Formats: sequence, structure tokens, C-alpha cells
Amino acid sequence: GSVGISDVAEALGVTRQTVYRYYATTDELLDAAATQAVLDLETQLVAHVRRVLGADGDAGDVVVEIVAFVHEHLRDDPALDRLLAPGRIGVTLSGITAPTSIALGRQWLEGFGVDWAAAGVDDDGLRELVEHLLRILQSLVLDPGDPERSGPELRAYLQRWVAPALR
Repeated sequence: GSVGISDVAEALGVTRQTVYRYYATTDELLDAAATQAVLDLETQLVAHVRRVLGADGDAGDVVVEIVAFVHEHLRDDPALDRLLAPGRIGVTLSGITAPTSIALGRQWLEGFGVDWAAAGVDDDGLRELVEHLLRILQSLVLDPGDPERSGPELRAYLQRWVAPALR
């Protein structure tokens, strides 16, 4: 629904002026919530990948789980959903390969303990891999398919067409 600064202030038990001290507009506040949701998603993602793959996953399995998990959770979180809302999706997706997005994606990949060099991925390759994965996510968001793939179907698709490049 629609949330305003007054609603936020009331929920927090503070005045509107207090909220305005930190966020000049409702958009700024909602963007901050979306940014925090991305950070929360990272924590969930790491836990998920480690739980699902354990010590058995290779570089291909890791990227498959990253793309599938992020895609599945974009619409589940209201703050993340804001990034994909009408009027915002163009801005969000047009900047998906911005340097900050590449840096965040690289941080995520490096956090999984995969020996990327052993997988044949050097520093430039890691940046390109992040870019490629972000472009895959962009494509899945813009056109999820008809019918849209289920989680297992998406993972099988990514295992067939993405994972082999890392094996």
C-alpha cells in the first residue's frame, strides 16, 4: 500500500520532523529500506547457499543458487519489490550493472569460499561473471517466461546453460 512519513513516524513513536531529519522525502526513506533489504538478502543468501550446497558445491552450483535464490526472493520482500515497482523498474534495471552493483555482486561471490582462480576465473573474469549474472537476473525479471519456471526448473535451466561455463 501507500506509506507516508507520518505513518512511519507514528509506527516508530517519533515526530514527523524526526523522520525528516534523516530522510527528506518518502522516496529517500523507501530507498533506504530497499538498500537494507538488499543487505538482509545477502545474509539470507549466504546461509541458504551454505545450507543447500554444504561442502559439495562447485563454482557452477554456487552461481546457480545465487541467481535462483535472488530471483525467487525479489518479489517476496516488500522493500525489494519496491525496486521492481512500476515507475521504478526502469531505473533499477538500467543501473543493474553499475559499478556499485558489480562491487556488491563480487563481494557476494567472494564470500562463498570458492577458489575462483582454480575455476579459471581471474579478477577481470570475476567482474564479468558478476555482470553476466546480473544480466541474467535482469532478463528473468523483465520476462520470467510463459509459463514462468518453478524453482527446480529454473535451477535445472541454469545448471544446463550457466554452470558448465564454470566447470
